[in-house]
Amino acid sequence: MSLRNVRRLAPVAVLAVLLVVFAIGLTRDPSAIPTVLVDTEAPELDLGPVAGHEAGISPSDLEGEVHLINFFASWCVPCLYEHPTLMEIEAEGGPPIYGVAWKDTNGAAHWLERHGDPYARVGDDGNGRAAIDFGVTGAPETFVVDKDGRIRYKHIGPITPQAWRRTFLPLIAELEAG
Repeated sequence: MSLRNVRRLAPVAVLAVLLVVFAIGLTRDPSAIPTVLVDTEAPELDLGPVAGHEAGISPSDLEGEVHLINFFASWCVPCLYEHPTLMEIEAEGGPPIYGVAWKDTNGAAHWLERHGDPYARVGDDGNGRAAIDFGVTGAPETFVVDKDGRIRYKHIGPITPQAWRRTFLPLIAELEAG
């Protein structure tokens, strides 16, 4: 093969490699961010209440039952999208949802008063320490925690009704049965 032929084929080869890389990238779920916390003990939550609530979240609140821990904020647009689903989960007698107001000391109480409060308890994570401990990358994020206090699932982004039925409900049923 002459140098001239190699020069002609080089752009085609580069394009072929780029197409393979892009094709592989398109098959991956962009919301699936791996976490090392799944199947490990959940970090301890000991948070004071948000303004207007009597109690925050203590470690004893989270013992002995399957529950959700939902990181949210009043400034979070996807949290507003997710909120009606959380209200439905609470109304249908789903597992307790513990809300963590992430860097939202002043707005969370007003937001919950305005949109409804689906949470069993709401803790104030004004400094973001709990979010760091849980590896939160953005709001909303929700964790399914089993009866033994182990994280079994991490959901990034809003919980949709479809995600609730397809992913959360089967997992929660399995955890409650076992």
